[in-house]
Amino acid sequence: MAPKDPKQSGGFFASMASTLTNLGSAMTKSVNGIVGYEGLEVINPDGSSEDLEDEARKGRWKQEDRDGYWKVMQKYIGSDVTSLVTLPVLIFEPMTMLQKMAELMEYSHLLDLADECEDPYMRLVYASSFFISVYFAFQRTWKPFNPILGETYEMVNHGGITFISEQVSHHPPMSAGHAENEHFIYDITSKVKTKFLGNSIDIYPVGRTRLTLKKDGVVLDLAPPPTKVNNLIFGRTWVDSPGDMVLTNLTTGDKVVLYFQPCGWFGSGRYEVDGYVYNSAEEPKILMTGKWNESMSYQPCDSEGEPLPGTELKEVWRVADVPENDKFQYTHFAHKINSFDTAPKKLLASDSRLRPDRYALEQGDLSKAGFEKSRSLSLSLSHTHTHTHKIQ
Repeated sequence: MAPKDPKQSGGFFASMASTLTNLGSAMTKSVNGIVGYEGLEVINPDGSSEDLEDEARKGRWKQEDRDGYWKVMQKYIGSDVTSLVTLPVLIFEPMTMLQKMAELMEYSHLLDLADECEDPYMRLVYASSFFISVYFAFQRTWKPFNPILGETYEMVNHGGITFISEQVSHHPPMSAGHAENEHFIYDITSKVKTKFLGNSIDIYPVGRTRLTLKKDGVVLDLAPPPTKVNNLIFGRTWVDSPGDMVLTNLTTGDKVVLYFQPCGWFGSGRYEVDGYVYNSAEEPKILMTGKWNESMSYQPCDSEGEPLPGTELKEVWRVADVPENDKFQYTHFAHKINSFDTAPKKLLASDSRLRPDRYALEQGDLSKAGFEKSRSLSLSLSHTHTHTHKIQ
């Protein structure tokens, strides 16, 4: 099906944005200046000293714009950036947070395996590997568009699942998503708190993720680690999520605790994940190890956490091949998120695919994307005020 031009679609986005003006065109000139510290050199975790020049060649960071943006953005240091008025469009990818939630379902076949598995501990191996796999999408440093209140996204005919999500709160931003097939029901409330630190952002997930496996009615609850986006301006932007990820079987009390190693000097420990599947008595049953951007493996262990004799490490998940030199580092699965081939026949006018700013960015029109993004922001603020007034 041919892509639709949102400017011709009318409906949800067009009707609410028609009379709004551009609040932040000056902010859309370049991503370079969210912050700037003259003369500061930052070496990225991989040890390269040429990252600043490398990023400039890619067109993401240009030194000449830093000072101006720093004057605008320095007042936000220490703040929750989910409340910022506007951010330059060059740091965005042509996808909304609602679509990002759908993208996390790329390796949902692991949940199918978890549902089919008779072994309660291997069930947790499969399920936790799925939740590890989502971090491969999180490592992209482009920012998704914030959905406006009432915006939706639906996905069918993709990965064997049906997915729907909606922006249910504007301030604070909160999204709700639901995915389902014959094996599982996946529900997520996406809500984060952030702290802007100048050249980095701390992200604290405070939403909720629940997974129900249909065969036995098992319910799993996820508690993810926080995430830090480093080198927003200086050096190569990279993401780290140090801390524990805990997946608990609320039905039996079994759980998985996986530790995300913090990145050390010159990249040591980066991406590494290690931990165990425990029974309800907190005795280790299976050890797990791997890298969240590559693969995960498992091996049965004894009560001390040591591998059982006669067993070997087996791979349970590996990242699928991705297109080379893709501008936004999208996988083949992610590329179909914006496609109308994955849309239901009766697409809601509020669907993220129809957002003018997202569509313009996808087409490479940064000027129009910035203009439409500012109109969407004005729309969101106006809609929220009107909705609140009606409630009162």
